[in-house]
Amino acid sequence: MKNNTVKVALAQFNAELGNKQGNLQRMAEFCEQAAKQGAKLICFPELATTGYRGDLLSTKLWDLSDSEGSETYTLFSALATRLNITIVSGFVERGHYLGDIYNSVGVWNPGCNGISGVFRKVHAFGIEKQWFSCGNSFPVFETPIGKIGVMICYDMGFPEVARILTLQGAELLLAPSAWCVQDRDVWDINSACRALENGTHVMAVNRWGHEGDLHLFGGSKVLGPRGQVLCEAHCDGEALLMGEIDFLAQAHTRLSVPYLRDRKPQSYHLLAQDPPL
Repeated sequence: MKNNTVKVALAQFNAELGNKQGNLQRMAEFCEQAAKQGAKLICFPELATTGYRGDLLSTKLWDLSDSEGSETYTLFSALATRLNITIVSGFVERGHYLGDIYNSVGVWNPGCNGISGVFRKVHAFGIEKQWFSCGNSFPVFETPIGKIGVMICYDMGFPEVARILTLQGAELLLAPSAWCVQDRDVWDINSACRALENGTHVMAVNRWGHEGDLHLFGGSKVLGPRGQVLCEAHCDGEALLMGEIDFLAQAHTRLSVPYLRDRKPQSYHLLAQDPPL
């Protein structure tokens, strides 16, 4: 953590399904706008470079996937350095063998040649299991503003994810998502709970738009360490939401609401066991 407060941007972005080049161009514009407004980190939603619906993209997901040296990596690396901004975005990551892909989020830091780190979604939701391999780890990434942890959409519904990231030193949690309007109530509850439980700010960045019959409603927001909404985007279009992370307030909250300090991990052994059938 370098400063007590830092400006951040949440790009509530309507990715066009399958149009990676067009999406990257739009995302570059969002990065420019965010940097001009003083943001030091910008976060895009889940699978922002390609659109979300794997069932509609089908095997084209492989053609749209990215790996080291690809167009997405090269563009975001150059933008991060030129604009002095950390870029966090969902994308389809190409795996180690033909046909192996992940629903991933990448982190691109200023001054780094290439990507700084990748998180692979652990908890696949619904039909995602048909297309994507699942990750199995929860890395924490160093950035110029501090250590960040990522949970992709459905991952946010599992308290263990945010807690593991926090215990590993994450100072800010990001939740790039493609959350449907039918579950808007769950979006509000999950984001607030993960913030309060861990005494941390949460950047919950949701897609906006329609893909087939799926309505992704937006409602992106920055939450404070007591679970309070600090700023929130509307639900009727794209938005570049500017927010502020106050790390001093976060430290004070962890002292006054000591969920982390009062943990009793020796009593939590059941969390590591499979439930009875």
